Amino acid sequence: MTDTTWAPPAGKDVLGHPRGLGYLVFCEAFERFSYYGMQSLLVLYLTHYLLLPGHMEQIAAYVPFHGFLQSIYGDLATPVATAAAITGLYSGGVYLTPILGGLIADQWLGRTKTVAAGALIMVLGHFLMAFDTMFVFAILCLFIGVGLFKGNIASQVGELYGPSDLRRSNGYQVFLLGVQIAVIAAPIVIGTLGEKVAWHWGFGTAGVGMAVALVIYLAGRKNLPPERPRGAAAKGAPAAKFTGRDWATMAVLVAMLPVLAMTAVGNQEIFNAYLLWGEKHYQLEFGGQTMPVTWLVSLDAIISTVTVGGALAFWTIWAKYRKEPDEIIKLAIGALIAAGGPLILAAASANEAATGQKASLLWGLGFHIVNDIGFAMIFPVGLALYSRAAPRQVGGAFIGVYYLHLFICNLAVGKIAGLVETMDPVTFWGMHAAIVGAGAVILLLFAVFFRKLLAPTAADAPPSGAQEQAAPA
Repeated sequence: MTDTTWAPPAGKDVLGHPRGLGYLVFCEAFERFSYYGMQSLLVLYLTHYLLLPGHMEQIAAYVPFHGFLQSIYGDLATPVATAAAITGLYSGGVYLTPILGGLIADQWLGRTKTVAAGALIMVLGHFLMAFDTMFVFAILCLFIGVGLFKGNIASQVGELYGPSDLRRSNGYQVFLLGVQIAVIAAPIVIGTLGEKVAWHWGFGTAGVGMAVALVIYLAGRKNLPPERPRGAAAKGAPAAKFTGRDWATMAVLVAMLPVLAMTAVGNQEIFNAYLLWGEKHYQLEFGGQTMPVTWLVSLDAIISTVTVGGALAFWTIWAKYRKEPDEIIKLAIGALIAAGGPLILAAASANEAATGQKASLLWGLGFHIVNDIGFAMIFPVGLALYSRAAPRQVGGAFIGVYYLHLFICNLAVGKIAGLVETMDPVTFWGMHAAIVGAGAVILLLFAVFFRKLLAPTAADAPPSGAQEQAAPA
């Protein structure tokens, strides 16, 4: 909710926006630099170093940790299966723990203390990665720290603007641009250090990035909105009662989460088995030098930046000449396109089997382009659907619910990715295409059976604050 009792200090605008936006942009960019650098290295570090004999035995609390993983994923008999499970759990957790982080900030600590605590815990987690024995505690710190930090930063962007300030949406675009730049830079810097110099150099650099994020946030605190009332002081009038239609709509939106998770499997695999497969099957040598496989994550970030803008332009132009399809139809179209990404990898694997030659990066370029076009037509459209269709009194909460599909997806990918060492590559990537394609078909069934609940009506209008809540991607 926007705090209407506060306004940014007079004369503090920078490039047409409140000065506080700059602090939040750079703070979030360094945090994302830290996170995506860690994510791009994790599965490689585990399979090539930490889970190998001679290192694995040194990990404190590894036996109960491995038992916990097996309670989720079943038997994890090989290092690759265990590495895939850890990476999936870590990648998925960042879409679950921010819900708890928001609750802690709103009810007890306030955002400043919660963000600062999250940043310090993440710094500790990254530096603990330098010690083999502390790995389990490092992952736990990162898991908790992201939850405390992530959503509580993004929520402050919207509060920089008054209720009728039209600069808010542009402010969020600038915020997300900073995130995207960080996603591009992190695998190049942190990934290269980790792969080419030493794993701990990469993790240490991520820790430094997180420390910089904390310094920037605290330095800019006077330019940010004040703390909101917490606990009992934050309670206002009782919420409006839900109608029967409201309950039905919420049930459908929740039921869609595993389906949306299916459509994201190919995209989320990029941080897991795709890196292991790419390291083994892509031709990565150029002029006698081997390209770090983590650079593929940066390539994907560059392409996704273009495809998100391209998808927006496409539907804008389409609307000038034809009626736009409903969001649920757009989601199905995007999923059908996204299914083509893993099919390209299956074709590359078949070509390698037939010729004996490693796959050209042109195959990889094709995969990233097709996958990112599909994902650009899924992820933001899903945000729009959940923000519009959810009952107004829980519109913000259902944006958080929407992100749970990525939590579900990454948990599933943690299991599926472990099959990369035992399954034929053509079958492995064909399975991914089938899962994504099945998601598209089920979405079409949702469109047929639940159109009255999900389709826009004349009374629909974007809920207040929806743009703000959509930011923490």
